[in-house]
Amino acid sequence: MGALLVIMFIVFVAIGVPISFALGVVSFTGIASLAQIPNTVVFSKMFNGLNSFTLLAVPLFILAANLMNEGAITEKLIDCCNSMVGHFRGGLAYSNVLVSMIFAGISGSSQADTAGVGKIFIPAMEKQGYDKGTSVGVTAASSTLGSIIPPSITMVVYAGIANVSTGALFMSGLVPGILLGLAMMAVVKFYSKRKNFPKCEKVPFSKVVRQTLESMPALLTPIILIGGIVSGLFTPTESAAFACIYALLVGIFFYKTIKVKNLPRILIETMKLSSLSLFALATANALGELLSYYQLNVIVQQFFTTMPGGKLVFLIVVVAFFMFVGTFMDAVPAMILFVPIILPSATALGISPIILGLIIVVTLALGLVTPPYGLCLLIASSISGITIEDAFKGTLPYFLSSIAVLALLVLFPNLWLAIPATIFPGLF
Repeated sequence: MGALLVIMFIVFVAIGVPISFALGVVSFTGIASLAQIPNTVVFSKMFNGLNSFTLLAVPLFILAANLMNEGAITEKLIDCCNSMVGHFRGGLAYSNVLVSMIFAGISGSSQADTAGVGKIFIPAMEKQGYDKGTSVGVTAASSTLGSIIPPSITMVVYAGIANVSTGALFMSGLVPGILLGLAMMAVVKFYSKRKNFPKCEKVPFSKVVRQTLESMPALLTPIILIGGIVSGLFTPTESAAFACIYALLVGIFFYKTIKVKNLPRILIETMKLSSLSLFALATANALGELLSYYQLNVIVQQFFTTMPGGKLVFLIVVVAFFMFVGTFMDAVPAMILFVPIILPSATALGISPIILGLIIVVTLALGLVTPPYGLCLLIASSISGITIEDAFKGTLPYFLSSIAVLALLVLFPNLWLAIPATIFPGLF
């Protein structure tokens, strides 16, 4: 029966059935075939999987991102970054990466980053003379930082699954996230001369100061959120709620760009986007019950503990596996399904759950720009109107720079944990 269920899942994915429905049908079919497990387990597992205070952060961060996009906070960030780096050759590309790094510290969502930043940057870059592949590639690749630089929705989900400190996981992602952004900027620097990227006129210092002050409410948001979590002032879920209130107040009273009449539309858009991730999470929980019946986690643990190579080989296999899974599955259901299976093996090998989570989150974030599923790639290419193939060609150099950083993460895992542990000893 197990082989039949695997074939069923592969067929569903191949013909384009949404992942959440494929997971649900396979889990219901599998559990229905087991006489000792009642069919109602599927629905109870789906409900219990969503009955979590931690997961409440998912729709709240999405709402915060939608409010910021509606409230022109994203545009203020873009104007500020352009005034700082726009005069360099490839200035808009540098600014694109820089805005994504800042926006990542606000929204926690790569998809929201692609949609909010991409709809402004991609047309602007094409108008200035960048080719479509570069415009889409920089936008899609840099938006993956939304899943890595804290606060991060995927990190919140992993922390709930692995029962680790969300604050510690957030802080462990800060340095790699910044390094990924710098690596992408290095690629921009390399291609700016080879492709003769355009540059803007240098903005007077007085205007830079003025635009920085105008965008200060947006620039302060990551500091407030991360500082509040690290200090224990509020939990990650509470920080997501605070981000919503903060974005709403700034949009209505400071920038005066959010109208009360638009709030129902913003809430509906948030519910639509949230339901995609949360329904997939619910069905993944049901399938997780089926996998536990077959004791897949025990089989995997026995395989890795007897395999030569130790921690390094284990982490390389984990990266390769989640890189493959990320090509056709969203990060949230992928973690729900497979983290409980591989976590015992990592613990047995002496690998910190924080390090494991960081590597998985980074790997799945890169899956957002790999076809055929890569959501960030799909969103960015649809904005520009180019094919997925052309979009991935433009993304490839930035994707490879991220792979290089991920390789460092795998080779020297303890280093990435030592840095935040030294700065924030109370979290580790």
